[in-house]
Amino acid sequence: MTWPAPVTLTGDHVILAPLSQDHAADLARAAADLGPLWYTSIPAPDGMSAEIDRRLSLPDMQPFTVMTPKGTPVGMTTYMHTDALNKRVEIGSTWLGPSVQRTPLNTEAKLLMLGHAFDHLGCIAVEFRTHRLNSQSRRAIERLGAQLDGILRAHMVADNGTIRDTAVYSITAPEWPTIKAHLTHQLTR
Repeated sequence: MTWPAPVTLTGDHVILAPLSQDHAADLARAAADLGPLWYTSIPAPDGMSAEIDRRLSLPDMQPFTVMTPKGTPVGMTTYMHTDALNKRVEIGSTWLGPSVQRTPLNTEAKLLMLGHAFDHLGCIAVEFRTHRLNSQSRRAIERLGAQLDGILRAHMVADNGTIRDTAVYSITAPEWPTIKAHLTHQLTR
């Protein structure tokens, strides 16, 4: 049995639908507007179909297509490193097209994913990981209210051959009610 099971999460600013090859063309267009970033991995437009297949084939991953309220795919996000026994997931491998960056879409996407993880899956913690030098991602994770657990030094080899230090953040179940109130408030401002 797959844990967590595929689900569609819908808000006022975003729809998170199970990732599908049906979304490949729109996702390729969204990725084409991003350009290369050395410290993170964003699928190349011509490799989008292969990336969708890769994400769908991994047993500890539940990938989503991030869509506007009108249903236009604009990015990806994922429950990954899912651990049913210990009731933990990581939210990661997230990328968004420039047209929706710094909008309420990502805040609501994280609110929906965290809510599903804590309120429906019974998670005890949700993790976020990013390159230590990815300051944009780190600021976004910190704005959610996640706490820095630490830096995994020389954690992995990046696609470009450099050694990645990984910043690990988390939100725990006892923190969730406060984080939920914080994110809900951010969306109403």
